[in-house]
Amino acid sequence: MTIEVKQLDRVVIRFAGDSGDGMQLTGDRFTAETASFGNDLSTLPNFPAEIRAPAGTLPGVSSFQLHFADHDILTPGDAPDVLIAMNPAALKANLKDVPRGATLIVDTADFTARNLKRIGYDENPLETGELDGYHVVPLNLTGMTVESVKEFGLTRKDASRAKNMYALGLVSWLFQRPVESTITFLQTKFASKPDIRDANIAAFRAGYNFGETAEEFSVRYEVKPAHMATGTYRNISGNLALAYGLVAGAQRAGLPLVLGAYPITPASDVLHELSKLKRFNVTTIQAEDEIAGVGAALGASFGGALGVTTSSGPGISLKSETIGLGVMLELPLVVCDIQRAGPSTGMPTKTEQADLLQVMFGRNGEAPLPVIAAQSPADCFAIAVEAARIAITYRTPVIVLSDGYLANGSEPWKIPVIEDLPTIDPDFTVEPNATDDKGAPKYLPYLRDPETLARAWAVPGTAGLDHRIGGLEKEDKTGNISYDPANHDLMIRTRQAKVDGITVPPVEVDDPDGTAKVLVLGWGSTYGPIGAAVRRVRKVGGKIAQAHLRHLNPFPSNLGDVLKSYDKVLVPEMNLGQLAMLLRAKYLVDVVSYAQVRGMPLGAAELAEVIGNLVEETEGIDDDARHLGAAAAAVKHGEALADQNGHLKTEGAR
Repeated sequence: MTIEVKQLDRVVIRFAGDSGDGMQLTGDRFTAETASFGNDLSTLPNFPAEIRAPAGTLPGVSSFQLHFADHDILTPGDAPDVLIAMNPAALKANLKDVPRGATLIVDTADFTARNLKRIGYDENPLETGELDGYHVVPLNLTGMTVESVKEFGLTRKDASRAKNMYALGLVSWLFQRPVESTITFLQTKFASKPDIRDANIAAFRAGYNFGETAEEFSVRYEVKPAHMATGTYRNISGNLALAYGLVAGAQRAGLPLVLGAYPITPASDVLHELSKLKRFNVTTIQAEDEIAGVGAALGASFGGALGVTTSSGPGISLKSETIGLGVMLELPLVVCDIQRAGPSTGMPTKTEQADLLQVMFGRNGEAPLPVIAAQSPADCFAIAVEAARIAITYRTPVIVLSDGYLANGSEPWKIPVIEDLPTIDPDFTVEPNATDDKGAPKYLPYLRDPETLARAWAVPGTAGLDHRIGGLEKEDKTGNISYDPANHDLMIRTRQAKVDGITVPPVEVDDPDGTAKVLVLGWGSTYGPIGAAVRRVRKVGGKIAQAHLRHLNPFPSNLGDVLKSYDKVLVPEMNLGQLAMLLRAKYLVDVVSYAQVRGMPLGAAELAEVIGNLVEETEGIDDDARHLGAAAAAVKHGEALADQNGHLKTEGAR
């Protein structure tokens, strides 16, 4: 049989199955193969919050989506081109996201009347014609897996657990992925369990070989490596990048790093990763609760280390009093908020951007803090280094905002040259910095640097520099307890001025010819969806400007001028318009809020339609000619063509 090889510029694949089927591992391995091949990529793991939902049910479905391409991409993709469904529940839960014409590879083993009924199917969808609009490849993956590993003497239950590796082998063949890394991974992971190791490798190879011989597949696909700037790359998740960035920041300051944290989804991986890095003078403390975690971190900063605490929204609520203590003490502290869907426990494994107002104002009294946000998984490294710079230079707690999408997602990361990262000077006070009225030397702990307004920082035990700390208001310079009204007003305003005066880079605007009337402004993880949507609008002729904020307090100094230079400013967010509220209040600009809080990243297609429609409205295009939003949403692969009459049409519209 002759197999055709078809060239593609990008593909979106989603692996879906029961939460016990190993879909996250399967997706991770396919991602590793793809990264080693040199494609640009972006991933979206999606899994239940429950440790083990009932098998075969819709709440128990786990999925992993990977978008890979031969060019620069920004998102994990809106919709899969290929869905691998390991049971009926996985098919039903994900079918709504799959466009007609896509490929469905379905494991038929569990399509029994009982399993179908429990998820609401009266009849088998593989037989009713419901899937006629798709390219359906029904395969008994479980049965073929069991057959391929029978020589290892495993029970049927244990043998069937290797079906994810069989599916991975098949898809690796279909898209010509390198397989050596997966075989090496399996040899290492199951080194102590030879039967399980050999069975998984056999299943993986059997799936790959099945693709070679099966009549179901007459076409293989090739996505060539992407062109990237010269350098050394690795695939990295947001949480891993954040952990490495925190270590790099501490190293560039010459300080030990002390993490005080309590496990919480989706922040726990930062604790896990930092616990492996003791050789870089990292100490990790898994505290008994959130309050103890931040207390340990702040105490470490008092002792001359870079204190760090990590959590998600519920934990940040518990930490707020101690963070306020950090404001009063004016000590470096990095607080990482890996946001998740709330309120309360909410949806722990789903993503959201709804903690912005909490971290800005969620403390008693006037307690200003710098707030910065990562825009992509790889950017979590840079944002962590920036947090260390601000915290140490300005003697203040700093809030770092990430979210579940960035934390668990991954992308290629160009490994930086450490010497190119900024040097951070802790500038410890090592001798008395003032004299008393008799000319004797003394130490004033709240004597400030005139440029940064940072107070002096002395390591406890340094001779002659003893001083008191605590949550009561400090007297200017001396740090003594003070209830004086004028002093309180002075200290409140000084702490605010210190934050307002933090040096941050100006906001950069991407406006190709400078004639756009609409600006799309985002923050955090909306960077990818906004960028992809803007590309779509520009492909169909729309004029649109784009900017993104990484510094949210203080805002870049030129932000007000930027906002007022456009007729309309659209602010897409995964909340009910929190940044939009702040911008309206500060700059008196009536920004347009686009808010979605579904626990999932914004979709590029729907966002492109919103942007396109706003461009048309702002530019006064006649209603009869409205087409820009719909055309931008329909763009496939970011390409569009015009017919002979100049009317817009799309290639492969979805």
